[in-house]
Amino acid sequence: MTVTVMIVVGIVLIGVLGLASRRRQSNMSSWTVGSRSNPKWTSWFLQAGESLTTFSFLGLAGIAFGGGVSAVFAVAYLTVSWFGLYFVTPRIREFGQRRGYLTLGDFFEDRFRSRWLGRVVSLIGALALIPYLQLQITGLGLIVELATGSERARGLSMVIASILVAIFVAWSGIKGIARVAIFKDIMMVVALLVIAIGLAISFGGIPEIFGQIAREAPVLLTMRVEGYDPVFFVTATLVTVIGSSFNTLPHLWPPVLAAKSGEVLRSNAKWLPIYQLVLFLPISVGLAAVLVLPKDTTGNTVLLTMTGEILPEWLVGVVAIAGASAAMVPAAAIVMGISTLITRNVVSGLRPAQQMTVNYVVIVVAIGLALAFGLVRSDIGALLLLTYGCTTQFAPAIAIALADRVRVGAWPIGLSIVTGALTVAIITFANIPIGSWDSGLIALAPNLIVLVVAEAIRRARGGGDVEQVELRLPAAAVAAH
Repeated sequence: MTVTVMIVVGIVLIGVLGLASRRRQSNMSSWTVGSRSNPKWTSWFLQAGESLTTFSFLGLAGIAFGGGVSAVFAVAYLTVSWFGLYFVTPRIREFGQRRGYLTLGDFFEDRFRSRWLGRVVSLIGALALIPYLQLQITGLGLIVELATGSERARGLSMVIASILVAIFVAWSGIKGIARVAIFKDIMMVVALLVIAIGLAISFGGIPEIFGQIAREAPVLLTMRVEGYDPVFFVTATLVTVIGSSFNTLPHLWPPVLAAKSGEVLRSNAKWLPIYQLVLFLPISVGLAAVLVLPKDTTGNTVLLTMTGEILPEWLVGVVAIAGASAAMVPAAAIVMGISTLITRNVVSGLRPAQQMTVNYVVIVVAIGLALAFGLVRSDIGALLLLTYGCTTQFAPAIAIALADRVRVGAWPIGLSIVTGALTVAIITFANIPIGSWDSGLIALAPNLIVLVVAEAIRRARGGGDVEQVELRLPAAAVAAH
């Protein structure tokens, strides 16, 4: 009962923090990117949010439980990605400041001078984020169920948290997300440190866990576990590095566009790789669980089950609140990503007041769909890779569009992205056997082939570089645009 009360209070507190703005954000620009002046620490917590999510909290421990050290692929891709983001995000922010971008769709529409391409990319991006939103809501429900032992509490908590996320995102926009992101990261670090201390006390130190694994299940310290072999590690790492390095996830664009300067983003890119080291803690939990839990334990349940084994009840409540925040903050950012893409890029011709109305409707629909899917249990790791696989198909186009001159036309770009996304969808939903390969990496092959062939045809028919139009507007007008 104590844990249940703690979790309910924690979820409500998260919602209240998100609603702390004195007044509702009333236009799309201020709602999405504020005044484009977020200082270093605000940007830090908004960008760091992608490191500590429900996948980090539950999925990573589950992968370590089943696949051993192959789980460090998450540390690898998140660390390496910041090298690419050091160069990419300041460039994106520069374009956004000059051209008034609010979304990934704005970038595609403007750089390739094609409204239909902006719509196609925005629709694919919004659809690809639904599994990721579902992941967060599913994870929150699992956390509550495992902490309280009540399946009924699982569904109720998912509904309450989803309603609170919808309300505070609609009311406060990126400012509310930033406030809750600070709370979330502090809670997550505290929770993971508490778990680490509990592990050290229970097993005689973290090194002893690896010593016991070496004696009892040495295969987990290699990459020879079925389904988690070197092919899995290399392809999963590579596809997520490509996607992350070019900032292909649409919900990560508002934090970049809202930053005060490119230097703020470069500073974050230099220091955030160190932050990824905390992910070794859930991986250690997953490995320790091999020594304690039955082999048929569901991967998603490993971290919370182990927490219940090594910590007192009230500390389990603290860990559960941290886990709930790790679900609600990314969910809020993802909802913003979906709603802005649909409202600003897919639907057109709306007045500012109508945009916000449609925006609110999309928020409710997106969360409702993810909640409905989330009430059916899903594999958290698979949902993450599905989203990354689809959005990584944007990477070649973003790389092309970041140059001063855009030398590839909209039609080749659109055809290549659709080809790649369809390939991921077909492999995933048709259950095509691909072994340990990542579907997103496989899909990049037809993506690039179509891109090269279609552009060659366009050039043969007289196509040239995409003409860029300079905006000659005052800064205030660009921001309003």
